[in-house]
Amino acid sequence: MISRFLPHRLRRLLGVKVTTRTLSFQLLDQPGSLAPLLAALDRVDEVFLDTEADNMYHYKTRVCLLQFLVDGQVYLVDVLTPGLKLEPLWKSLAKKHLVMHGSDFDLRLLHDLCGFRPKSIFDTMLAAQLLGRQRIGLGALLEEHFGVAVDKSGQKANWSQRPITPKLLHYAALDVWHLPALRDILTAELAKLHRLPWLEQQCRAQIESGSTGFAPATENDWRIGRSERLRGAGLGVLHAVWHWREQQAQRLDTPPFKVCGNALLIKLAEAAEHGESEAALLAGVHLGRRHDRIFPSLAAAIRAGLARDPKTLPRRPGRDPNHVSLTQSEIELQDRIKTDRDRVAQKLQIEPTLIANRSQLAQIARFPEKIGETLLPWQADLLRHEPALKNT
Repeated sequence: MISRFLPHRLRRLLGVKVTTRTLSFQLLDQPGSLAPLLAALDRVDEVFLDTEADNMYHYKTRVCLLQFLVDGQVYLVDVLTPGLKLEPLWKSLAKKHLVMHGSDFDLRLLHDLCGFRPKSIFDTMLAAQLLGRQRIGLGALLEEHFGVAVDKSGQKANWSQRPITPKLLHYAALDVWHLPALRDILTAELAKLHRLPWLEQQCRAQIESGSTGFAPATENDWRIGRSERLRGAGLGVLHAVWHWREQQAQRLDTPPFKVCGNALLIKLAEAAEHGESEAALLAGVHLGRRHDRIFPSLAAAIRAGLARDPKTLPRRPGRDPNHVSLTQSEIELQDRIKTDRDRVAQKLQIEPTLIANRSQLAQIARFPEKIGETLLPWQADLLRHEPALKNT
């Protein structure tokens, strides 16, 4: 059993066969079936976790499956099981240290599902980023370290479909099976570079951002792409066809992008802006196999959009009254800070935006003395002693 926690290269040197065919799991898909998992959770302080959702197939995203590796055993929890009471699971899980990969989406998903907030996490994707890895996806890391070729079809699977196929269950179990070994490898590399405190800070920030859930809908969500260039009829058409798409997606219980993409909406709006007629707008529309059923409603939406006075549309959010554009001297300071950031990032062989993104650079240029409020401690320490900020 210990051999599966060894890096792939070392396992080959020792003659240990790299395989996942012996991977076993317990599927918990009946009311009252959580007892083995809850008992296992009582024995440990650390849990390896992943989730599967149906955001590729339904209008509203649902958590469909939870994958756990606890005390050497994989448990797959079918969240869609009628009558399955998950409250004891969330209560127990909130007391554990979680190891996850790419936890941002999962934490927001679980927060919106039940208000879940973890005590602490180790995110293997964040760890890979802080090591400067070019390929940070779980599949790429598993292939690199364990020689495991992950079937990518699972990434686009319909996880709300029941029963879940054995192939998909195996895929789901694999997502957590190698996390202990991967965590150990990345921890050792981070420790060697003295970057473990960086990861701890990143993970705490991830918990905070995840605890806000997904951004709620607003009345200006229809302002997509190049909508800021529109002034006349194009605005009315964009507003109408965007809401048409939302209504169709909700009616069909499918993601909006499967009704049609943003590119088509913008194309219609820009054509209307340039004075094209309703017939001309519709001539270039291709909606695939749903065309005959939803085309008439799209035509009606375009007609309504062309007839609407743009002045009656929801107003674009005004500029923050407390926001003032950067002065010339602040812009120059921002450029110098960016130069320092890029040089430091290149030396560390990490992405520059991991240290500070564009918005943060602007904030630092305006209020250099508040760099500790804008950035995490490790990020601020890398910049505050560089030439641009050293004497401010």
